[in-house]
Amino acid sequence: MNPRRVALICRIAILLSAVMGHAACMGAAASNDGGSSQAGNADGGSHGSGASSDGAAGGMDGGGGGGGTESAAEGDAPSPDGAGVPNGLLTNVSPGGNFDLSLWELQEPVGTAGNPTTIGPMALEGPNGFHDSYFFTDATDGAMTFWDPESGATTPDSNYPRSELREMNADGSAANWAIAGTNTLSASVSVTQVPDHVCIGQIHIGTAIEAGLATSTKPLLELFYYADGDIQLAIENSPAGDQTAHTITNVPLATKFSYAIELTGDGAITLTINGATSTFTMPSTFNGYGEYFKAGDYDQTAGTDASVGATVKFYALHVTHTT
Repeated sequence: MNPRRVALICRIAILLSAVMGHAACMGAAASNDGGSSQAGNADGGSHGSGASSDGAAGGMDGGGGGGGTESAAEGDAPSPDGAGVPNGLLTNVSPGGNFDLSLWELQEPVGTAGNPTTIGPMALEGPNGFHDSYFFTDATDGAMTFWDPESGATTPDSNYPRSELREMNADGSAANWAIAGTNTLSASVSVTQVPDHVCIGQIHIGTAIEAGLATSTKPLLELFYYADGDIQLAIENSPAGDQTAHTITNVPLATKFSYAIELTGDGAITLTINGATSTFTMPSTFNGYGEYFKAGDYDQTAGTDASVGATVKFYALHVTHTT
């Protein structure tokens, strides 16, 4: 064959081979691009998973937000580990984990005669705060619970024991406010056990603010719950003593109810039980004395049986003072 023709055929073969190779490379590239698109879909899946994760995180954040509270005493504190109850109180903390006890001192029915044990605000505060068999969180409903046996230790000025909170100031001193502005103690409570009657809220005389007034250890008023369900407000006739009792209403034993005791600077006393109000006038002889609130379980019987006494449960407790 003509050498020139042979050379031409070889060049054509080489050109055809190059063209075919380029096509193969393009196909491979296209295939690789398709693989990249698959990877892109994988990235899309990753982004989708990331969005789901973010959504899940958002859901978790939302759940965490639902667990946030302003105040457990308000009934807005579901437990992070499911130990909450419908009223919003926690069952797995000390009373200080549900209630702001930074302005209260606890007096207990233990100690020596005339010198019962007291627990200060700092020890009461927080979910790991003080608690014992006389002051504890009810495991079924989260209530701040006071137990007071009639055989307990008493103060020097009373024949009756108590497991009771006494109002304090922010600096740790004993509250002793003047009769001015509007002063309110409010609570949600139930009495589940009582031998005869128990005091569940008080306005008590502190020290005299005006000079020349005699020392008094009397309350201005006491809110009593009786074994038959009667609720009475007993108002002292003077700082020297002698009460006048006013029957307000009846609430069956172990039934939750609300109360609010209000005293204003003009001597007006307002008691509200489950939204129904009753008004009274403070005896003028109380003017010039400091006052403070008390709340809890001040049993009005005394005896030697440590199994007999009063149990009072609090679901809310608030104090406000306005000018």
